[in-house]
Amino acid sequence: MISFKKKNFLYKVYTWLPVLILYISVLNEFDFNYIDIEYFSFNFPFILVFFFALKEYSRFDFFLVFIAGLINDTVIGLPLGISSFSYILVCIFASYLRNITIRPHLIKDWFYFLFVISLINSINYTVLFFFFSFELDIMFYVINNFFTFLFYIPVTIFFDNYLKAIND
Repeated sequence: MISFKKKNFLYKVYTWLPVLILYISVLNEFDFNYIDIEYFSFNFPFILVFFFALKEYSRFDFFLVFIAGLINDTVIGLPLGISSFSYILVCIFASYLRNITIRPHLIKDWFYFLFVISLINSINYTVLFFFFSFELDIMFYVINNFFTFLFYIPVTIFFDNYLKAIND
């Protein structure tokens, strides 16, 4: 494991790493069109926001998540506030789960995460389709839900090790 001195500059950057990764992921909206994978997408910010809101990480402030959502809307071209609303809902659901859970369990959190992203993606689809008249493909949302759900476990394992390194 990596060990840091608590007053070191590198340690301070390392503690802000999840917020930096969130901003990089919303600024760098990537897709896999150039390698001919037609239906492959996942929402990494949902995983990141859910995990760190669930773990109650002190540097992961809801206001910073809200600003990241505004940046994401600007980059993607969605109506301003849709992603912010989604990210804040993820934070609220994760905080609720954190407060009602006596013993955290990865598999239960994983299925709760599936419920949360399914609900939020259905809200996004409904709002964008009915209120803003966006032409949307429902299969995109289904595939996005599926791959986001699948990538939750590996990302969680990685960030659990990250939190262990921070706390040691």
